[in-house]
Amino acid sequence: MIDQVDKQILELLQEDARMPNKEIAYRVGLVPSATSERLKRLRERGFIKSFETRLDPSKVGCKLLAFVFVRTNELGGGWSTGGELAQIPEIQEVYNIAGEDCYLIKIRAHDTSALTEIIRDKVGAIKSIVSTRTTIVMETYKETCRVPIDIERRSSGGK
Repeated sequence: MIDQVDKQILELLQEDARMPNKEIAYRVGLVPSATSERLKRLRERGFIKSFETRLDPSKVGCKLLAFVFVRTNELGGGWSTGGELAQIPEIQEVYNIAGEDCYLIKIRAHDTSALTEIIRDKVGAIKSIVSTRTTIVMETYKETCRVPIDIERRSSGGK
């Protein structure tokens, strides 16, 4: 389990993963060495998976965002398709889902032609895939990697 200070540290890192240790320490009321130890512990215990830079996809030529439902013929617990999908660079996220489909994937591509090639030549090359259904995103209102962390019920005093 983690305490309120650890939760505050995680919140601060979600705001700015490049925040200096000294600044984090100041904001949570610890000395830098104690903050450094907490950060090390949070990484070792798997609370912090990685530090990444988020790019503007349109600035690097990935203007199209699509979600693709994938149906497979995998039976008897053989779920290797997820791993194969995860190896395709244009696929940002792979989820094993319940329902009629088996996976939901998030793809970034330059345009519809590039998306077609990814689905046909890369996704379609996976032998276990039976069908796909694609939804193209027209506009994004919110996209985040942030995870909500209950810091004293958001400091509202709510119980």
